[in-house]
Amino acid sequence: MLRPWAAHWITAVLLCRAVAQYSSDQCSWRGSGLSHESHRRDVEQVYLRCSQGSLEWLYPTGAIFVNLRPNTEPSSGHMAGLHVCIKPRPHSQGSHVYLEHDGELRMLLAEKDQALGTVHCFSPAEGALFVEAVPQADISRRITAFQYELVSSQWPGAHLPYLHPGLVTCKPCSDEDVLMAVCTSDFAGRGVFRGGTSGANDRSPAVVTLSRLFRQKTRVFAWGGARGRGWVGRINVPAQCSVQPGGDEYLLTGSVHFGDAWLGCAPRYRDFQKLYLTAQKTGGNPCEIDTD
Repeated sequence: MLRPWAAHWITAVLLCRAVAQYSSDQCSWRGSGLSHESHRRDVEQVYLRCSQGSLEWLYPTGAIFVNLRPNTEPSSGHMAGLHVCIKPRPHSQGSHVYLEHDGELRMLLAEKDQALGTVHCFSPAEGALFVEAVPQADISRRITAFQYELVSSQWPGAHLPYLHPGLVTCKPCSDEDVLMAVCTSDFAGRGVFRGGTSGANDRSPAVVTLSRLFRQKTRVFAWGGARGRGWVGRINVPAQCSVQPGGDEYLLTGSVHFGDAWLGCAPRYRDFQKLYLTAQKTGGNPCEIDTD
């Protein structure tokens, strides 16, 4: 339901959409509320067209309407299962974050909750981000800042607790998912679980050592040095799932979101070798890797 205090903002948003311009960066935006005239209640349009980036609003006054429009054609199928996730910076304050859809506002993230740095996700069909400044006598120390990512719920072995809270399953991946995961995941390697560390309620970080690193898009794993035994790093495992330290080697795959690695498909490595060799003989492997 549209609140009376929001009617002015929504009207302003609808009027200014036609004349809004894309930001020069298109991935990240940084602006200041000091550019607003004090007697006006401005709604500034922000367009972001990348799969990840950030927003930083210094001295927030008025409101900003954030349009997240990735460079993907809706008819291409890439939008299926897509979610927008935002993570506020620990110092973020000065505004509330809403979802706006058909003239209605729904609270997504209150100002008081932003210091927790909790990730919040929503489907693009649920609306666009509407960030409203909280009236303050002194805005000199207020900065609203968050990172955003476009996250698919359809990548192999997707187990992100904040994407579907309470619905995380720990069932093994199918053979097709395993073969796809080793080729398309943000990281893939052969390794063992060394132990766990304390984490948040929705995750249990696991320390892993890899003897082989097939791929990593970002620096999740670091070489252990001249005397090191391989690549070392931490992978988040959903709290509902468990891992066994030591013992068997696993194929470890997964995704990286907001700098954190999350475990995806993780079959025992000997099982993966058999699966891969069988697929290689039949031409069913999506990519070529050296499994030995």
